[in-house]
Order: sequence, then C-alpha cells, then structure tokens
Amino acid sequence: MAADSANVDIAIVGGGIHGAGIAQRAAAAGHRVLLLEKSQAAAGTSSRSSKLIHGGLRYLETGQLRLVRESLHERSALLRLAPELVRLQRFYIPVYAETRRRPWVLGTGLSLYAVLAGFARGAGFGLVARREWDSLDGLATHGLQQVFHYHDAQTDDAALTRAVLASAQRLGARLAMPATFAGAEMQDSAVSVRYAAQGALHECRARVLVNAAGPWAASVARAVSPALEVPRIELVQGTHLLLPGPPSRGIYYVESPRDGRAIFVMPWHGQLMIGTTEVRYRGDPDAVAPTTGERHYLLGILRRYFPAAADAPGTTMRAFAGLRVLPGGPGHAFHRSRETQLVADRATAPRVISIYGGKLTTFRATAAQVLRLAAPSLPARHAIADVDTLPLTPA
Repeated sequence: MAADSANVDIAIVGGGIHGAGIAQRAAAAGHRVLLLEKSQAAAGTSSRSSKLIHGGLRYLETGQLRLVRESLHERSALLRLAPELVRLQRFYIPVYAETRRRPWVLGTGLSLYAVLAGFARGAGFGLVARREWDSLDGLATHGLQQVFHYHDAQTDDAALTRAVLASAQRLGARLAMPATFAGAEMQDSAVSVRYAAQGALHECRARVLVNAAGPWAASVARAVSPALEVPRIELVQGTHLLLPGPPSRGIYYVESPRDGRAIFVMPWHGQLMIGTTEVRYRGDPDAVAPTTGERHYLLGILRRYFPAAADAPGTTMRAFAGLRVLPGGPGHAFHRSRETQLVADRATAPRVISIYGGKLTTFRATAAQVLRLAAPSLPARHAIADVDTLPLTPA
C-alpha cells in the first residue's frame, strides 16, 4: 500500500456539486484538501437534475420557509458569482379550470416568494395578458383561465459543478479521479482513509472525512470503522424527457393532471425538457435508468399542455434518470422535506461528516454548514480567498 506524500485536513468522497463546494470552501480557508471521485466530476445526480437554481416555490406548500429563504439567498449569490453559468429565466404557471392550485393560492405564494427573496433582482411577478396566450410556445388554451409569470434561474448543473471543482483546484485542493474509496478507520482525532487509484491502493490520514457521495453515501458510511449511524433514507428516482421543439419563451411550471405534482417544461440546449418524476428506487445506484412508466407519465403531461410538441411526427425522444436522497417515511416523496441532513460520528470534534440529501441551489450553504461542524477538528489556517466574492467561470 502506497502512502500519500502528505496528510490532509479534509478528505472528501464524491465529486458532485456538494463535494466540489466543500472542497472549494475548505481550500479557500487554507485547509489541505483531497477529493476522491470514482468516475468523473458530476457523473451522478449533479448532471441529472432539473438544471434549476431556484427558491423552490412548491416548498411553501409544506411550510419549508427557511429552506425557501436560504435557496433564494443562494440564487442571488450564484447570479452574482456565476453570471455565465446561472441565468434568470421567466417562468410561467398556467391555471386551468381543473388546476388544483387556484389563482388566489398562487398569487399568495408568489407574494410570499418575493418577500422571502427580499425583493431582490427577479423577485417580481404578474399575469400574462390574454392576448399574448397564443405566443406561449403552443401552450394549450382550452380551459385556460390565467397565466402567472415570475422569475427563477437555470444552469447547466454539470458545468457548474466543474467550475466549482476547478476553483477548488486553483485554491490548492487535490483531486484523485478516478479513485475508488476503499474504506476508512476512525482514530482518536483523525481518520485513516484508503482508496484505489492508478492501479494502486493508497492511504492518507485526514483530520475529517466528508462523505458527499450522494446516492452512494450510505455505502460509504458502511465502509467506515467503527460503524457509523445511517439515518432512515430513501433513494428517489427522477426522470426527464428530451424532445425536439419549443419552448423558447421560458420555463413552464405545470401541474400533473393525475396527481397534482409540479412538473417543469423548459428549453434545454435547443430542445424541450420535461421532468421530473419521483419513484422509489431500491436497486444499485449505478444502474438507475428511466422506466417505461415514467416516460408515459411525462409524455401524457406534455400532451396535455403542449400537444403539438408531444405528438410531432417522427419525434425522437431521449430520457435520463438520476437519484435524490430523501428522508424515509410513509406517503409520496413529493411531500417529503428537502432539508439537507448532516450526520456526524460524534457531537464534538467530529471525524466523519455524512451528507444525506441536499439541493443543487444550496450547495454553498451546505458547504458552509459542513465547515462550521468540522471546525473543532481542524487546525488553524490562514484563509487565502473568500468564496462569497470568488467568481465562478466555465472550466
């Protein structure tokens, strides 16, 4: 077994958006950082999301105001720090006779959304005039009563992850990729981490190990000795369809006629993208794939709102699926909390911190929480940069 040339303050497992964000923030604080990724940056959920940097308007329905406020704050920060990667988009919410969320509910929600955003850039909303409905990318108008508009942001999730990781590397973080986490043993004030890379087994000593492996987080936790607590969680599969055609005016926030779930229809690299589903997943995270049922579900929603796009002759349809980590429990995943769970091996001076769940939008806030939790275990270092003023540019 080969030993690394130097010990590190923080070792991170996972090269998705959360691992990248923690590596950037820790390196900016002057810490020695090693990040392990078994494939390539953003290979998992961080390249298979809905591509949105948003406050989570629907989270208001379940009273998650703190999460919405935090998300809107982070949206504002990313619009400032990464203008080439995160852009405001106009969103449309059509209301039909059968829509469950009535206009007064949506108006109240959008008003609260603007308040929680602090009336920052893009916080305004309004109604689309009836005379403009025919210009909304072929949106079905039969039974249409009102169309609200507001703003949120869109990104290329994989490109954003690569930009954050590149920033971390410029700040001195080391990246081992591909590198397979092989296990770890906790000591009194450190963790011995083993990983395979370039045909050899390596070992390094870290003050703190951060488990940012996303859908693989439970597997990573179980490979640490002594055994770590793994909270009750579920993997939830989300599928998106890609088809030719509109929209070009913006992003449409529609309601599934079948179950009332919120669905996005949006432009994506010259195509139409619709998603997402929420289906419990119990298989190997590496084997996740769209199901026939999910394709039919999304195509049915598209046919309701954009019939010309759904039924265009000769349409070639592609699909991709990713996994989210949500708290376990009864009921539909749509209504579960989206709050990030941070689980440490002990209450003070933790040696291992595991991340379960989390949103693309709030990766910076999650990284800050992880560093605060890890602080008692880390040596004093001189900060070399401030991530709140550090621009993020395409890698």
